[in-house]
Amino acid sequence: MTNTDLTALTGDYTIDPSHSTIGFTVRHAMVTNVKGKFDEFSGSLHLDGGDPSQSTASIDVKMDSIDTGAPDRDGHLKSADFFKTDEFPTMTFRSTKAEALGDEDYRITGDLTILGTTKPLTIDLEFNGAAKDPFGNERVGFEGKAEIKRSEWGLTWNAALETGGVLVSDKIKLHFDISAIKNA
Repeated sequence: MTNTDLTALTGDYTIDPSHSTIGFTVRHAMVTNVKGKFDEFSGSLHLDGGDPSQSTASIDVKMDSIDTGAPDRDGHLKSADFFKTDEFPTMTFRSTKAEALGDEDYRITGDLTILGTTKPLTIDLEFNGAAKDPFGNERVGFEGKAEIKRSEWGLTWNAALETGGVLVSDKIKLHFDISAIKNA
């Protein structure tokens, strides 16, 4: 899709959480990957198809909605060892910069706040397209990925393994599948 095609997409959008995923992958016990996601989040996008650098994104994630498929692990992640969801119920992302990289590739940089600590995060995005759904909604889709070191946000709980190494890796891979509906 060329930039002239994208100008028709300019506008404000609301993320559709029922058709979107905010997920993560973390190395466990140095031998396998555990995947998880957040079931409750909201967000908005402003797309500028003529000048993608003017595009913005804002996302709020309810940390109590963490789901790794294991209720005991989810409970531990909500506890004071990790996310302290009683004290810090929300993780937020607020964009500060957007770039068109060519073809369908974009990069958005912003401030990620976890546990009250705000650090920069850069997300590489691929534009998956636009469509009108059967209900007349104009939709856009993006797929994105980023990596963080959880220790930079104060997420330092861990356990040493007898064989060397640690139970939970510091590096977390984030992945996003976002469907957003153009506001009326």
